[in-house]
This record gives sequence, structure tokens and C-alpha cells, in this order.
Amino acid sequence: MNQTKKFAVIGNPIQHSRSPELHQAFAKKLNITLDYDKIFSEVPAFKTTVFAFFKQGGQGMNVTVPFKEDAFLLCDVLTDRAKAAKAVNTLWSKEGKIYGDNTDGQGLVDAIHALGWSLQGAKILILGAGGATRGVVLPLAHAGAQEIVIANRTLTRATQLVADLKNQVGSTTLNACALDDLAGEFDLVINATSASLSGDALVLPDTLQFSHAYEMAYGKPSTFLAQAEQRGIPYSDGFGMLVGQAIVSFEIWNGCKPNLADFLSLK
Repeated sequence: MNQTKKFAVIGNPIQHSRSPELHQAFAKKLNITLDYDKIFSEVPAFKTTVFAFFKQGGQGMNVTVPFKEDAFLLCDVLTDRAKAAKAVNTLWSKEGKIYGDNTDGQGLVDAIHALGWSLQGAKILILGAGGATRGVVLPLAHAGAQEIVIANRTLTRATQLVADLKNQVGSTTLNACALDDLAGEFDLVINATSASLSGDALVLPDTLQFSHAYEMAYGKPSTFLAQAEQRGIPYSDGFGMLVGQAIVSFEIWNGCKPNLADFLSLK
């Protein structure tokens, strides 16, 4: 008789995580039996907790705030996506080694495709130059983006991110600009900052024209999406990305891929 597969998500805090709900929904749809738990870890205990999980027969682990960079550092083998992101949200163990991937960017790409928006030849503007942006540039380039511009309040941070990634994005053009200098026409603007969820609202100037808007966050009012709505532009929050990144993890661990569109109603 097959043993039930054991998975978990680790974070601090962790109660809010919807990963168990999503993975159980995928498993039910595909007739797979698995356990998926939430694991709270104090920051100094992260590495010990991960190793104990795999030693006790755990097969896969998702990683959320604040441990994605720590997870990157403890891996023996990393995917190209993880190397570009310098952060890991998906772990698994094979032959005594810990493997790591970052599925956030592919989750975003799949969510955008599920909306019926094309990325082939697209001009994309990403607001923010933090870890969320670093994690999605490579998958967006692989999906066929013609140009990606990274805009940040501090221009030097955006410039550094472009320098770090420009040799990994193939024929995609990578540029940086300051948020104060936003202008031009884009097929898609992605908000990877937390500003539109806080009082420090991003105001998009009239000099910036765009056809689609995607907010990486979900579940809270967004001034970024409100501005897209005012302009009559198609927009989406980040719930599809959340489902998408979970599906990529699920496929890595279980060898079969749920259909993203089947689970968007869980929102």
C-alpha cells in the first residue's frame, strides 16, 4: 500500500497561508492522496526545521516569508529560475540532496496567459525592484517579452537588478528607470511594490500609457488597480499568480499538472 505523500509550507507568520487549501484542491481533482501542513518556524530554527521535515519522510515543502532567501542558501541544487531570483519557494529532496526552485514567475506567466493576455513580443513595465521583481523577470523573458523596464523609487536599485539579470534574458531588452520618470506606452504594467496596498499610493502619470494591469498582491484594495479601472483598462489582482505558482510546485512534486482555470473560483 502506497504511503501518503507528505508536504508542507513553512513561514513566519503562517496561519494566513492558503497553500494547504490549494494543494488539497489540486490533489482531489487529480485523485491523489496527500497530506499538506502549515509549519511555523522561528527564524533561527528554519534550516533545522527543513532538514527534520525531509528526514522524517517529507517529500516537498513550499517556503514563504521571510525564508525564501534562506531556502536559496541551503539548497544543494538550484534551477535557473531560482538562481535568477536568488530566492526559493519550492523545495524537494532527492538522493540526499535538497533541490530548490522559484515558481513565482512561472505562476505569474501562467496567470497572465489564463487571462488571455499575450506576452509574446510584449513591452512590460514592472513597478518595484525588490525580490518579487527579481523572481519574475526570467520567466517573463522566456515567455517572449520583447522589452522589460524595471522602475523603482531608487534608480540605482533598478539599475543593479538590470545589471544582475541582463545576461540571462536572451533577446529580451532589459532597462531601468526611476518611478518619477514613468512615461511611454506598454502592453502590460505589473505592480510588484507594496505601495498601492498602503497609504503610500503610487500615482501613475498621464505620460504613462498601458493596455493591461496586473497587481501581484491580492485580497486587499489596490490604488494601482483602481487607476487601471478608471482608465477602462483590463486588470487583475494576484490571485491567479498565487494559484499558478502552487500548480508549478505541485507538478514538480507529483508529475502531473492541474489546470489553472479550474481553481480560480476558489478566490
